[in-house]
Formats: sequence, structure tokens, C-alpha cells
Amino acid sequence: MKTNGFLGRDWIDAELDYTREEWETLIDVGLELKRMHAMNQDQTYILKGKTLYTMFFNQSLRTRSTFAAGIQQLGGFHVDLEPGKTYTPARRGFEVPYKTERICDVAQNLSRTGDAIAIRMYGEPAQWIYGFANASIKEFAHYSDVPVINMECDKFHPTQSLADMITVKEKFGGFKKRKFVMSWAYSGSTHKPYAVPQSLVLAPAKMGMDVVFARPKGFELDPEVIKKCKEFATATGGSFEETDSMEDAFKDADVVYPKCWGAGDYFAKADANGKKIKDEDLDGMKVLFDKNTHWICDAKKMKLIKPSGIYMHCLPADRDMEVTDEVIDGPQSVVFDEAENRLHAHKAIMAMLMGGRL
Repeated sequence: MKTNGFLGRDWIDAELDYTREEWETLIDVGLELKRMHAMNQDQTYILKGKTLYTMFFNQSLRTRSTFAAGIQQLGGFHVDLEPGKTYTPARRGFEVPYKTERICDVAQNLSRTGDAIAIRMYGEPAQWIYGFANASIKEFAHYSDVPVINMECDKFHPTQSLADMITVKEKFGGFKKRKFVMSWAYSGSTHKPYAVPQSLVLAPAKMGMDVVFARPKGFELDPEVIKKCKEFATATGGSFEETDSMEDAFKDADVVYPKCWGAGDYFAKADANGKKIKDEDLDGMKVLFDKNTHWICDAKKMKLIKPSGIYMHCLPADRDMEVTDEVIDGPQSVVFDEAENRLHAHKAIMAMLMGGRL
């Protein structure tokens, strides 16, 4: 299988920067690698001798484990450079002597000795300034000679959305005429970025699904993301709509994806140089959260979706807040299929961007 068009590229704003056809290719590659894995076929020749550097500014289970396992299953090596245990990469103007190292120096150093750099950053490490982490990852890409992979930032989570589209393809065989609901759900924690909901309205819209975005007042997404969803829906023959009713959104859905995220009005604000000019207000955000505790995915709401419909979540889910045990442990839940598909999605991304021999 040829990798023309993928080799050496970054995977940062992938829902925007990669075409629908390229997404289809990556989905197919992921499914083929999953088939090979199930048949215990050798994959170590694909990225033999290649090195992946990872940096997690935030905690991780699925992303960390599947990237580490995935590169080794493809014959490569994984080196985890945990910020704080190494010199922490920092943008210009945000350095701390003898604790940080400017991103331009880190990126150029790592691209001399490795074959890809994968980064996760959002929330407190990005000062709760929307877009700060995304800009930091793009700064890495500017100075790096090897692909940079976004493992979740404050704007997008494209590795998750690829795994989710692989899961949808497995369950339904395709995307057209399938209703995909991305819904806000309550959590007791306000430490929730926009990344998953923004990626999980963009990706299904790009694939031609009928996307419904449900949220209470105050939990709207980036207007540019919504604009792109509408453009994708027009181009692919799908549809896109917004609602402030979780129940209305769930009616006759094929896929429901209830997930918490923060309220943008309470995030920090920055000037044109990225300097914080207004602090985040997580306490104020919690007041808004607590007005919407009824936004929970329970058995009653699941009765509104199609009998063949599925419940999805990126995990970890806040049980008895975002979702009841009855739903997440029930027969329509595919959350562990999604989690498994993270492995195969990440392997597909690495194989195609890092010059794999497929």
C-alpha cells in the first residue's frame, strides 16, 4: 500500500487538514492493521528501527499505553519524555531558567534523533488559555523535521476521532444516513477541554454523517468549528444541526456520544502574544455545571435512540454523572471497542506519517 501524500506530514488539526479521502485511507489502514493483529501476523517490519518520542503534559491511560504498545508492535522504539522530569518545553516569553527549554531548541534536538514527536497538552499546562496548547504543538511542528502528532490539545483530539470513526465503520459498515449525536453531559469536574467534542462534530461531519450537536446554554463550541461542520455537511451530503435538548437530539440516533466539556466564557483570556490577561474562573464555571446535572445519559434517554444504536465515550467516563452504570455497562455500549481501536488508529497514523512499509 503506497503512503504518498502522508509521509512526513503532521497530525495536529487533522479534521481540518486531511481530506475525506485521506481519512477513509487511514480508517482502512487501521482496520487492516487490526486484522493483522488478530491473526497474529508480524507487523514489526512496518516501522522497524523508527523512534517515537512522546510528551504528556497531562495524565493519560489509553493514549499513552496504545502509542507505546503500537510503535513497538510495528518494530519501533518508544521514548517517553515526561515534562518536569526532562526540561519542560516552553514558548518564548514563558521560560523559567533551569526548568524549561525553549520549544525551538527541543524540537530541533528531537528531530535529529527521532522519527516522530507526539504531544498531549491542555488545561493547566496551557494556562487554561484556549488555543495556547494548539499553538505550542504547532510551534513544535514549525521547528521539527519529523512529523508532530497531536495526542490531544485544547482544540482537537484527532487520534481519538480517528479511532471513533474506525469504530463507527465497524459497527455500521459506513457513514451515510447515520445520525451521530455529540452531546454535553454533566461532570463534577470542570477540568474539561473542548478537544473531544470539537473533533467529534468535525470528523463525522467530514465523513458525511447526520450530525446533531446538543448542549445547554453556555456550552457552545468555537464558532469556527461550527462553521466548518456546516461546510462539511454541505460538501458530503450529510447534515448538521444544534439543539439545547438532549432528549430531542437522542431521538432515532444511531450513535450517541454524551461527554462533558468546559464553558468557554470562564476560560482564561490572552493577548495577541499569548500572555494571560484574564484568569480562568473554574468556580464560576462549576455554578453553571451544577445547573445542568440532569444532562446525564441514562436508560430512559437510551430508549430514544434506535434499537441498533450505540453509546460511545472516549473514557474515562464520570460514572453517575455523565452516564449511569446501566448504560456504560449495557449491551449498546461500545466504549471498550473504541478504546481497543485507539491502538489500531495510532498505528495507522504512525505507519503512514513515519514512512511505514505496508
